[in-house]
Parts: sequence; C-alpha cells; structure tokens
Amino acid sequence: MTPPASDPKFDPAPDHAPDPALAIARFLPRGIFGQRSARWLIPLYRAGLRFQRPLAPWLDLPNGQRLYVHRPKEITTDALPALLWVHGGGLVIGGPTIDDAFCADLAERLGIIVAAASYRLAPEHPYPAAHDDLKAAYAALAAVPQVDPARIALGGDSAGGGLAAALAVALCDDPATRPAFLLLHEPMLDEATRKTTSIHKDARIWSLACNRFGWDSYLAGLSGPIPATASAARADDATLARFPPCWLGVGTADLFHAEVLEFAARLTACGVKAEVTEAPGGFHGFNKTIPKAVLTKTYMAAMQAALAKGLGISRA
Repeated sequence: MTPPASDPKFDPAPDHAPDPALAIARFLPRGIFGQRSARWLIPLYRAGLRFQRPLAPWLDLPNGQRLYVHRPKEITTDALPALLWVHGGGLVIGGPTIDDAFCADLAERLGIIVAAASYRLAPEHPYPAAHDDLKAAYAALAAVPQVDPARIALGGDSAGGGLAAALAVALCDDPATRPAFLLLHEPMLDEATRKTTSIHKDARIWSLACNRFGWDSYLAGLSGPIPATASAARADDATLARFPPCWLGVGTADLFHAEVLEFAARLTACGVKAEVTEAPGGFHGFNKTIPKAVLTKTYMAAMQAALAKGLGISRA
C-alpha cells in the first residue's frame, strides 16, 4: 500500500477552508488503547455496552447472535429496501446498539429497514467467526417478510466497513445473494496496514498500535496468505469485478485514508462504480465526535444520498 505523500495532521487539503470543529483533534488520544492497556480496557468498553438500552426490537438468530431491526414509522404493504449495518470497534469491541440513533434516523429518512447485526469479537473469536455471523445475519434479513431481497445494501463503520466488504467477497459469488449496494464508512480494509510505521503517526482515536492489535487478534491462528473474506484488500481483480456499486467515505487524517483510496481505485479499474467522499482534515470517528460540525453534516448528507441512489429511492 502506498502511504500518503504527507501527514495532514488534521489540516484539510489546501483547497478547502478548515472546519473550526477539527481543533478538538489535538485534545483527543492517539489511540483508545495500546498493546498493554488493551487487556483491561477492552473488557471495560464491553461492559459499558451492557447498560445501553436498544432502540429497536431484535431477532434471535440460530447462531446465538441478534439482528436489531429498525423500521420507519410509516410502513407500506410493499416490500422495502433494506440495509444490513455492521458496527465498528476494531474487531475487538463494540456492538450494534452503538449505532442505534444512526440506524433509526436512516430508516425513517429513507423509508427503509435498517438491521444492525451483532457478531462475535476477537481475540476470543478470531476469523472466521465474525464473517460467519454476518453471513447468517444477511440471510436472516433477506428472509424478513417486509424486505425486498433484491434491494439489500451492505454497509458498516470502521471494522464494520471492512467486515461488510469482506462479506461482499463471499456474497458476490452468487447473483442471488449479491448486495445491491455497498456503503463503507472509514472502512478497515487492509490487514497490511498493521505492518507499516510510516502513515499517520499522529492519527487520533485509531492508531497504528490499535490497528495492529485488532488485526492480530482477528487473524490469530491463520497461516499463509490472508483470505479476502478476512481482509477485503486481498481480493483479486476478478472478485472485485463482481462487486456492486459502492460508496466509500473517509477523513483525510484517518489512518485508513490511503487504503480506502487504493481500494476505490481498484474497484474503478475493475469496472465497478465506486464513489469516494473525503472529509478534509477528518480524523477517525469524527462524525461521532463532532456530529454538529459542518464537515460532519456535509459528509453524512453525502452518505445518505449515495445510499438512497444505490437503492433506487427518490426521497432523501
């Protein structure tokens, strides 16, 4: 992977005026945990989610996981488009309820069903546990009576975006299961990023150390080439050519900036329509850290519009 030419350090591209809200970045931690602190911080993060009350009802799946189903208030008799949303957390933390507000708002605004899936986390459950859980969740969503199985989008945030892309690798082998659209927000796509020391050393929230821990935990036990169903960036061109249209969004000060642009370029070269939205100066998780900033509102509007277009929805 080719690193960016320079480290933006939270400064936007020269042809953009900086968003004042980005000044908060200098006060944020470079990483939410390190190799040593992960041992006690990860259980703490997970414990905190147990007190979060979900906003949506759920389906209990045979594999022991849950699918939280957000529906618009006005339900028609027609089958609705749907989105399977995969939460982030670096493959080691997080849960579907952390994106409750986002999923509920998206369902209402677009008049679609948004299902947030739970999945087993590393290091206790390395690959292919999360992949298998999400494959089952996608099948369960397609079987929901109100869902149009031909108009299901697949998306996710951070590690969830990477897992969504890796799931697409498997689903696109069969035209019957191929998603209609991919929505990848600051996706964690390339396991090779953990092996570099040259990109975004000043990144906030998700650092090189965090990234290395997350990937190492998820890929533990694997030997030989990393499969594309574990790290989507490992997919060959023939596989990528089967992908549906895709929207990829990332901040220019995000650790994943370079790998997202590279993945989008590969999709485009393979004949796949891949739209990229870059948030000038945006750090990892900026949309949740500064939700009211102009930068965030512009970015989230682009994400919503892309999903609406991808699912053939006129309202947005």
